[in-house]
Amino acid sequence: MALTFEERLNQILPKITSDDFLNNKGLGNEIGFWIFDYPPDREMDMRDFQARTVLPSLNKAQPPLRVAAINLFDLVIQLLEERKLLDKAIEMQRSKGNESVIAALRPVLKEDKLAQKVVAMVDLDNIDICILSGVGSAYPLLRTHTLLSALHPLMGSTPLLMFYPGRYDGYSLRLFNKLSEDHYYRAFRLVPEAQ
Repeated sequence: MALTFEERLNQILPKITSDDFLNNKGLGNEIGFWIFDYPPDREMDMRDFQARTVLPSLNKAQPPLRVAAINLFDLVIQLLEERKLLDKAIEMQRSKGNESVIAALRPVLKEDKLAQKVVAMVDLDNIDICILSGVGSAYPLLRTHTLLSALHPLMGSTPLLMFYPGRYDGYSLRLFNKLSEDHYYRAFRLVPEAQ
């Protein structure tokens, strides 16, 4: 029987506060990368749940869990601002279109560089979990399967949870349930649809 979206949401906190999750137990020597996929049309509900429930609850856990929450869209904007490219990118998009600006920004927004930035921001030695969101907003400037691959050798034993607006079946990511599949099989689904 398929779980409702709300039933799946209610399983997030028990899963990510469990010792097995936090210590990467039962993963057969795999790194603790987890994906919570959800229907794209529930994006606003997902954002609200993260802000009102997930992050406050992790801070109130006993002992409190140290969380690094990164919105990937905000990270992209920050990097463009640091390089003084945001205004130029907006103007290029207006004058030359999406394809031109995406091509021009690829060297700046390469996923290996973004992975290094994420690791530098989170201080892996002093957090219990890293949460990534903003995947849909960052598309098409960022490809999540490539970012996850770049993060794999860098995250050590720190669990990573990505909130993903689309479908992940354990083998491939399908952003917005529409875009072509990107094969990625090194993450685990946090909460399956059926029990």
